[in-house]
Amino acid sequence: MKTALTSPRALVIALASAGVIGAVGAGAYTSARAVNAPATTAAVAAPAAMVTLPDFSTITSRDGPAVVNISVTGTEKAPDDDTMAQLQGIDPDDPMFQFFRHFQGQMGPRGQQQQQRAVPVRSQGSGFIVDPSGIIMTNAHVVKDAKEVTVKLTDRREYRAKVLGADAKTDIAVLKIDAKNLPVLALGNTKDLKVGEWVLAIGSPFGFENTVTAGVVSAKGRSLPDDSYVPFIQTDVAVNPGNSGGPLLNARGEVVGINSQIYSRSGGYQGVSFAIPIDVAVQVKDQIVATGKATHARLGVAVQEVNQAFADSFKLDKPEGALVSNIEKGGPGDHAGLKAGDVIRKVDGQAIVSSGDLPAVIGQQAPGKKVTLEVWRQGERQELQAKLGDASDKPAQVAKADNTAGQGKLGLALRPLQPQEQRAASVDGGLLIEDVAGPSAMAGVQAGDVLLAINGTPAKSLEQVRQAVAKADKSVALLIQRGEDKIFVPVRLG
Repeated sequence: MKTALTSPRALVIALASAGVIGAVGAGAYTSARAVNAPATTAAVAAPAAMVTLPDFSTITSRDGPAVVNISVTGTEKAPDDDTMAQLQGIDPDDPMFQFFRHFQGQMGPRGQQQQQRAVPVRSQGSGFIVDPSGIIMTNAHVVKDAKEVTVKLTDRREYRAKVLGADAKTDIAVLKIDAKNLPVLALGNTKDLKVGEWVLAIGSPFGFENTVTAGVVSAKGRSLPDDSYVPFIQTDVAVNPGNSGGPLLNARGEVVGINSQIYSRSGGYQGVSFAIPIDVAVQVKDQIVATGKATHARLGVAVQEVNQAFADSFKLDKPEGALVSNIEKGGPGDHAGLKAGDVIRKVDGQAIVSSGDLPAVIGQQAPGKKVTLEVWRQGERQELQAKLGDASDKPAQVAKADNTAGQGKLGLALRPLQPQEQRAASVDGGLLIEDVAGPSAMAGVQAGDVLLAINGTPAKSLEQVRQAVAKADKSVALLIQRGEDKIFVPVRLG
C-alpha cells in the first residue's frame, strides 16, 4: 500500500523516520540531495547536505509592525465632458484615441481653448519606519503630486504625513508623522547581499495591507532604461501595484532594498521585480532629512553600451565599459579631457561593466568631487581626473543606438560635406552618407547621417575610410551624427 505525502515537510519527516536522512530540529524545513543506492541495500550510507530555510513567520511578526500603508490623494487635469463625448466613437485601444484626447483636451473642435477639469486621484503604496520619532521611507512616485498623505499603521492608527522631500532620480521620498516610540526596521548592507539569497517583501499590493511574499535575489546592479541613478536589485519576489515603497528584507530581517518597479507586459507581476539598494536609499534619506532635497553629480557625457562588435573594433579584451559618444562642451567631462570614442572602464577603481553603471556610480557622488577615470583610448589605458558637476544643472543622458550588426562589406555611399552643410550640421569635416546597403543598413545607419569618425579616426576623406576598413578585423565602429545627436554604431564586417 502506497502512502501519499502531501507536503515537502511530510516527506522530510518520513525520510527522517526511515533513517534515510538525519533528523532536524523542530520547525526546520530542509532539502536533501537524492542518493542512489543498490536495490538490496536497506539504508543510505552517507547523510545528505541540508539547507535550512528562513523562518518567515518570525521575521513577519517581528518586523511587520514597522511597515505602513500609505494613501495619497491628489488631482489631475482631464478633458471636459464634451471632449469625452466626442471620443466615444473611437476604440480606446486605437493609438489615435490618446492623440485626440490630448489634442481636444487642449483645443476644441473649432480651435477654441478648452477648460480642463480637476479630477480627484487616489493611490496607495507602502513604506517603512526607520526612526521611532516618525521618519518613514517610501518611493518618490508614491507621493508624487500628492495633496494629502495618510499613513496607516498595523494597529489601525492613522496619521497625516508631511513629505520632507522626494528625489525623482533615485525614486526615494521621506515622510514624517507626529508620533513617538514607533517600531523601526533594522537596515542591512546591500554589498553583503548575494545572488540566490532569500529575501522577503512586505507591503500593500492592491491595498491588501501587510501582505508577505518571498523569493530570491536574481541579480544585482541592474541598469534600467529610465535615466535612473540606481543599480537595482532584481528579485523574483511577487511585487504588485501597492508594494511600491515597501521594504525588501533579508533572512535576518534587515532591510536591503526598497521595492520600486516591476517588469511587466500585463501591468501585474510577471516574475521580475526591482528594488532600490538600501545603501543608495539611506544616502538620499540623510540628505533629505538634513536639507529637504538630494543632490547628485554628473559628468556631462552621453554614453552607450559596449557590445562585442565595439570590443572588437576598439581592441578590448571583453565587451565592458561605457562608450562615450558625445561630450557637453564646457562640461566636467570636457574639462577632464574625455573624447568621443573613449571607453570609461573604472571610476575611482570601481569597475564600469555596462553603460548604465556610469550614471549610477557618478550620480551617487557629491557635486564638486574629484574622481579618477580609467579610460581605454586608441588601444591603450589612460587615467583622467574629473571634477564632477551638479546633475540639477543638466542631467547626463544615455545615447541609444541600434546595435544590430550585419555581414559583408561596409556598404556606404559617401561624399564630402560642402562648407554650408558643415556649418548647418555644426561639424568640422565629416562625410555625408548618401546611400546605405549591406551591413551598415543592417546596423541601423541611415541615409542623411554624417560619418564623423571610423574606429576613432576622423573621417575627412573617402581614402581614410577605405584604409580604416582595410585595417579592421571583424568590425568597425562608426561615429555618426543624426540631427543633433552623436552616436556610435557597430558594423560587423565579413
